[in-house]
Amino acid sequence: MLSDLTEEIRSPTHAEDLKFRLATVELLRTAKKHYTYRELAAKTNLPVTVLSRYVKGHVLPNKERAQHLWCVLSKIVGIENEFRRRIKFDNNGFFDNTLLTGDIILLRQAANYAIAKFAGKRITKVLTAAIDGIPLATMVANALGVNLVIAKTTKEVGIPFFLEETCALNDLGYAITFYIPRDSIKKRDSVLIVDGVIKSGEIQRALLNLVYKAKAEAAGIFAMVSIGESWSQKLKMPPESPIEVILRL
Repeated sequence: MLSDLTEEIRSPTHAEDLKFRLATVELLRTAKKHYTYRELAAKTNLPVTVLSRYVKGHVLPNKERAQHLWCVLSKIVGIENEFRRRIKFDNNGFFDNTLLTGDIILLRQAANYAIAKFAGKRITKVLTAAIDGIPLATMVANALGVNLVIAKTTKEVGIPFFLEETCALNDLGYAITFYIPRDSIKKRDSVLIVDGVIKSGEIQRALLNLVYKAKAEAAGIFAMVSIGESWSQKLKMPPESPIEVILRL
């Protein structure tokens, strides 16, 4: 029976590909709630019988087919549009993101989005800042099967040594310092920085500097929403470390 579960699982080294393929099947199941098998077959150019086997969990698509399915399904399921519908700005230009960070199903879809975007990259830790980034980062770390590191604005009793980084939040008029336990990120780690919202980019740059202070590698940055584009110039990410944002406003 186990041999029928996948079209291709060759070794444990294919774990990252497997996570992406599983995420693709979950996206297909989401699409199936809104479309019939015949409609999905027309959109994906795949037989109804094949799509049905994927949805029912009888078999997983191989890597190439999963990539094809993700490209098609991500356009018609529209997680970006779902995010946009849930964001409402007040008269001062601020928005409430609790409709995003409090929805477990939406967070799971966002985590699957991250898996798809960072498929094939080596990621050993997820780093986020307290507090808003924690729900998404937890889901992403869980989906990737790696540990979560939370940068906090206070030092916890019982931890002898910390790495710290201070950033100035010019739009708010004050500075904050983030702390992580010194041994929470190792030299050989490849760290994905995750946050709910990118505004000025200062917080993400502070997290990036913490990764560098640990002499680790930055795998990339992932966020649900970003405001404007000026923040990207502050981060100066290496070409091999992409920045992925679901919704750019």
